[in-house]
Amino acid sequence: MKRWSLHLRLFAAGAVAVVAALALAAGGLSQLFNAHVERRAVAELSVELDQVVAGLDRGPSTAPGTPDITLAQPPADPRFSRPLSGLYWQIDLPGRTLRSRSLWDSALTLPTPPEDGSAHTHVIAGPGDQKLLVLERQVTLPARLGGIAARVAVAMDEAELKAADRAFVADMAPYLALLGGVLIVAGWAQVAVGLRPLQTVGARVAAVRAGRSARLGAEFPTEVRPLAAEVDALIEAREEDIRRARARAADLAHGLKTPLQALYGEAGRLREAGQEEEAQAVEGIADAMHRHVDRELARARIAARGFAASCAVGPVIERVVSVIRRTPEGARLDWSTDAPESCAVRLDPDDLTEALGALIENAARHAEGTVRISARAAADETVTLAIRDDGPGIPPERIEGLMARGARLDTSAPGSGLGLSIASEIAEAAGGRLVLAPLARGLEARLVLPQAPGAESV
Repeated sequence: MKRWSLHLRLFAAGAVAVVAALALAAGGLSQLFNAHVERRAVAELSVELDQVVAGLDRGPSTAPGTPDITLAQPPADPRFSRPLSGLYWQIDLPGRTLRSRSLWDSALTLPTPPEDGSAHTHVIAGPGDQKLLVLERQVTLPARLGGIAARVAVAMDEAELKAADRAFVADMAPYLALLGGVLIVAGWAQVAVGLRPLQTVGARVAAVRAGRSARLGAEFPTEVRPLAAEVDALIEAREEDIRRARARAADLAHGLKTPLQALYGEAGRLREAGQEEEAQAVEGIADAMHRHVDRELARARIAARGFAASCAVGPVIERVVSVIRRTPEGARLDWSTDAPESCAVRLDPDDLTEALGALIENAARHAEGTVRISARAAADETVTLAIRDDGPGIPPERIEGLMARGARLDTSAPGSGLGLSIASEIAEAAGGRLVLAPLARGLEARLVLPQAPGAESV
């Protein structure tokens, strides 16, 4: 359940609630219908009982002074004459019992008669394992019938009532199923509409991450607005932390300048004193410290700029190539650049210059005659900057090791070994990557960077 989406959880809870509510409604309606049918059945039995009482009359006397009571006019319902039909009447008189033909050779076993003489209903066992609803009343016959007390009962098989209830439920079920489907679909729509602001929050966060927006904003419903405000506050706090980190890094660099200059001065004095080996050792330490300070400053600058910057690729490539062409390594090479004007990346121009500078400088150092630089925007909103040289290349098994901090292919050549690492970190900080691909002759360094918002793919 923890891995279910919020949309699915709410929909499942709503669907279960709808099904439970309709089940309860079906049970309640069935009970109400059953009670209504029973009241109607009692009303019908009351009419039949009145007909039975009204049909009593004198018959031929079987004993001196005692009238013979008979049902001269039985009820008109033919079921009273059909054996075990489910509709019965019975009259208990002193010393004898009159019964409908439908009872056949059975008799109604009535409970103890009430004292008030009003009509009462009972549920008793009947013939043929039937369960009967009985309406019975104590009556006093008129003087012409001897003025005796008689207990008159009319009964109906409850199976008819149960059948009517089952038929009602069967007729009601399709409508309840249709209502349930409509309510579940309505619940799905309600959940979708209710959770739409959360989808908007996700889209706004993605826009902030992609550099298309700086904040989520406050255009949300009242319930979501506090969340958006907290996220905006978190973004602002992160930006403030980055600004402070940059300031601390700048202070650190400024504070190290004097000690580094002192080390270089000490190295110069050692060299003047003829201690060349000691001077080189001191300068090596100072150079290492200087490189790492520059590297940490670059990282702080990249983190501070985040995803909001953008720049055109073509001018940066031309600027870097024009500088390297004036170096001894670049002057001997044939250069080719191909970068459309519409090609732009989501990166600060200085950071792109630093990354391209490291890669192009490496290509110029190892190329034998040509360096080719191209830029292409893809449909997946990325831009690939490819730098190809025709140098000796790199064995495939050594590519992963070269991406490590300070790794160098040729340790005899000048350089710090941080160029590829810094270029890779700049690309990753912007949401991209650096890929080194050996060629049949030479090496291709691909810098894959996110496309700037609004730039066109080619």
